[in-house]
Amino acid sequence: MASTTIWLVAAIVVIAVVAALWLVMSRRRSQQLRERFGAEYDRTVKTEQNIRRAEASLTARAKRVEALHIRPLAQDDAVRFDANWRAVQARFVDDPKGAVTEADRLVGEVMGVRGYPLGDFEQRVADISVDHPDVVTNYRAAREIALLHTRGQASTEDLRQAMVHYRALFTDLLQTDVAREPPAAAGRDDGRVRDAAAMDAAQDAHTERRR
Repeated sequence: MASTTIWLVAAIVVIAVVAALWLVMSRRRSQQLRERFGAEYDRTVKTEQNIRRAEASLTARAKRVEALHIRPLAQDDAVRFDANWRAVQARFVDDPKGAVTEADRLVGEVMGVRGYPLGDFEQRVADISVDHPDVVTNYRAAREIALLHTRGQASTEDLRQAMVHYRALFTDLLQTDVAREPPAAAGRDDGRVRDAAAMDAAQDAHTERRR
């Protein structure tokens, strides 16, 4: 009887320890995913309406992208893409609709060169969110505006916003100082502020020419 009681107590202790370890590991995994995906973590939880399913989805994304062997751009490619972007941004003055279409194409080209598959848009977004979680929202917003543009429902201000969103993603994808505006020591946020100012100026010029 005494031995049975001892075994029962031991089993309860083991179960309690295992449960505690599982809880600690689960919380640690959740924290790691939150830190890695940022706002995309919360969005996925909201979409899945279940934390466990959401975390499984995010973990699967990370494993998929790891298997893709995403590579950085060669310096020559980075310089070429940066020059192409500047040309697209300058085009906005005379042809904002064409500039947005070209910006979308250019972002896709950079993704392809880096090794991202260019299939379904939602899959692209999922892949991008693994290493570029801070700008994946920009990609979604830019694509929504681009779709409005194809239906003739986007204003010039909408198109300007799309360009700013595309630029945020484009800069992150280049992952090189070449993509930053001078001075070289400026932070990412400062670069985006300058890009927004440049797009404001382009829109003003476009509006002035239409008068």
